[in-house]
Amino acid sequence: MTRLQTKSNIPDSDGFYDELLELHRGCTKDESDALNISLILLLANHIGDREVLSEAMQVAGNLVKSEFSAPAREDQ
Repeated sequence: MTRLQTKSNIPDSDGFYDELLELHRGCTKDESDALNISLILLLANHIGDREVLSEAMQVAGNLVKSEFSAPAREDQ
């Protein structure tokens, strides 16, 4: 069984993040959402391992839920 890689595994991860932000620059919310969906489906198809994809969805869901349910920090 392949496991989800959760440690940094992208060469030049800062450059990748900048490229991702640039892709969204000037997009409306709907266009940005469509870009994200297209990218997710392309990468999911490339990965192709249903167990890894399910694990990724679970991890991402848990991260978002914990982020949005955490009490606000006073220094923000």
